[in-house]
Amino acid sequence: MVTRFWAETAIALFTLAYGLIIVRGATEFGIGWDTSGPQPGAFPFYAGLLVALASLGTLVVTWSKRITGRDTLSAVILDRDGLGRVIGFFLPILGFVLLCATLGMYVATILYLLFAMRVQGGFGWLASLATAFGSAVAFYVLLERIFLIQLMKGPLEAFLGF
Repeated sequence: MVTRFWAETAIALFTLAYGLIIVRGATEFGIGWDTSGPQPGAFPFYAGLLVALASLGTLVVTWSKRITGRDTLSAVILDRDGLGRVIGFFLPILGFVLLCATLGMYVATILYLLFAMRVQGGFGWLASLATAFGSAVAFYVLLERIFLIQLMKGPLEAFLGF
């Protein structure tokens, strides 16, 4: 069982590390000003710094509540049933990421949406297929054709000439 206290602590530590990694990486690109304005790392640096400071604030508030004895963070937020739901949500997303890397974004989107709607959502085949294929087509038209943003492509897209 996971209490709210430990969940908030773990997430705050994770986002603190994430923010510090961004800050460190941004310094490699320069964070100051030059003749044309801010250097490339300026915005990521300050965004990462803001994430790190907010995470520190969360840690201070969470631990001060624990030290002062306020019982607001002792509630169990993740039990055995809840963990099953979290895993049931996380594993399909992990599968989607792996499918994106191997089959491409469009095929992965179709397969993920079919699974999520049909198996997890209980929707019918027609609604699931229409949403899955409609989303893939919408992503292709909007991102690839209108905004000229290339998404990951796999063997099927290469075969079809996309």
